[in-house]
Amino acid sequence: MNRTRGQVRAGVLAAVSLAVAFLVSCTPGNGQPPAPTQDIDHHNITVWTTETLPDRMARLRLIIEDFTAATGIRADVVGVPPHRFNQVMTSSAASGDLPDVMASLSLAQVRTMATSNHIDYKTNAAIVQSLGEQTWAARSLELTRGNGQQLAVPGSAWHQLIYYRKDLFAQAGLKAPRTYADIVAAARKLDSPELAGIVAANKTGQAFTQQSFEHVALGNGCEMVDAKGVVVFDSPQCVAALGFYRDLLKNYSVPGIQDIDTVRSAYFAGKAAMAIWPTNMLDELAGTRTDARPSCPECTNDPLFLARNTGVVAGLQGPDGQRPAHFGEVISWTVTADSDAEPARRFVEYFLTDGYPDWLAIAPEERVPVRSGSTAKPAEYADAWMSAPVANGRTEQLNSVYAKDDLSILLQASHDLKHWGIAQGLGDLAGAALAELPIARAVSDVAAGRAQPEAAAAKAAASLRSILKSLK
Repeated sequence: MNRTRGQVRAGVLAAVSLAVAFLVSCTPGNGQPPAPTQDIDHHNITVWTTETLPDRMARLRLIIEDFTAATGIRADVVGVPPHRFNQVMTSSAASGDLPDVMASLSLAQVRTMATSNHIDYKTNAAIVQSLGEQTWAARSLELTRGNGQQLAVPGSAWHQLIYYRKDLFAQAGLKAPRTYADIVAAARKLDSPELAGIVAANKTGQAFTQQSFEHVALGNGCEMVDAKGVVVFDSPQCVAALGFYRDLLKNYSVPGIQDIDTVRSAYFAGKAAMAIWPTNMLDELAGTRTDARPSCPECTNDPLFLARNTGVVAGLQGPDGQRPAHFGEVISWTVTADSDAEPARRFVEYFLTDGYPDWLAIAPEERVPVRSGSTAKPAEYADAWMSAPVANGRTEQLNSVYAKDDLSILLQASHDLKHWGIAQGLGDLAGAALAELPIARAVSDVAAGRAQPEAAAAKAAASLRSILKSLK
């Protein structure tokens, strides 16, 4: 590794996960790696990842062994816990000892790296061009670019979803909940003392609450900032979204505080017809965790009952929205300004070609591919993901547990994924908002009846303006 340059990254998005990076030079645009060569001067690179779980690190190292066998390039992987990443990155940058590749970057973290000038934009762009720009979901590239530069190379996405009981919807003659009107109609018809129409987070102080509301609000055209970077959270669209969210929880949900655990528990117990949760629930819904298993009455005799009777919706549309949208996160790799660019590039390219299916399979519920295939085989990676084991150590494949139509919704979801502040170039504000959580407070206050939507939106907007001012 060249140790004469730069630095990298911040970590405000608590939702980052995942693993590492990639290889292999390509004929431009053909989407396939070339035959390996062994003539690179530097045969050792360093990769940092926030992926520190032992089983995932072990599987990651197996992929890297294949990479080394194919190229002769060795890669040292260093797991850095997310809560320490900022500190370690800052101290390493100060000593000129950053890695060649950064893995598991959230969108906000990519923006922080860009602000600190720690990215090799040219190499990132070369990777995208060599593998074929058209092979990526266009939105994933849009969200990882800024000022005409390729800030990172998108690898996967996770999405916030509405999970719903397909069996109950079918019995009641209800449509899938794709619009505000659909959601209200279903919640109203299915809500009863034994079954909540919908469960969703309202607890203050949790990023999950903001993300759950953002998922609903984006479909109504509610933005945190506008195209000029002006805070607009007090817009009529956001006020209406807060009122809609409040009414759902007040009229068709369970009483009291709901958080990341209680929302999942209610749905798993068969006590909710709909729930807002990210794709990370897919493996748990299939009964892969001992501490979070479906416990619905039917699940006793059929552990996969709930998984097979669950549908998903990503993009939502409210009455003020122009098109369906939803909240999600793109997880990326980036080649740093401190890298040996050629072996780092080959490493990233490898993980998006030969190593991509195995990398996705480490945690398929968190790693929905944003690159469906190569130019020659447009669906090869999407097909590999759908046939991946639903969890490590399980024989069931995703497509044997979940309907192909639902998996296709997840693959398509990257095309309407949005994230407050990112496209407007304010990733630092997006990260700070998830740290200080003024929007989660607004949601909690409105849901509890402590504030009206207009007042709560105005208060949150004022907090966001103060945060933005402090960042300048």
